[in-house]
Amino acid sequence: MKSESQALLEIGQLLKTTRKSLGFTQERVADLAGISRPRYREIEAGSSSARTTTLINIGRALGMELMLIPQSMIPAVNALLQPDNADDDLPAFIVSPDGGTDA
Repeated sequence: MKSESQALLEIGQLLKTTRKSLGFTQERVADLAGISRPRYREIEAGSSSARTTTLINIGRALGMELMLIPQSMIPAVNALLQPDNADDDLPAFIVSPDGGTDA
C-alpha cells in the first residue's frame, strides 16, 4: 500500500499533467472548482490533502471523474490503461482458487 504522501504526490502530478494538457492555468482550475488558487496549488503540489468533494470539483473542472474501485480490481484497471501497443498478451488478472485475484 502506498504512503499517504506518495498518493498525494501522484494525485497532484495527475492534476498538473491534465491541467497543462488542457492549457489551463491554476487560477482557471481553482475558479472552476470553487476554491482559491493557493489551495489548488497545495493540492497539485501534493503538499496538502483535500476533501473528496474538493477532488470531485477539481476533477470535473479538468473533465475527469473520481472513481472508487475495489483494490482487487486495480490490476484489471491498470491493464485497461496500458497503451494499445503493449507487448504482453497476459490477462489483466486471474482468479485464484481461493476466490481472490492475482496480478
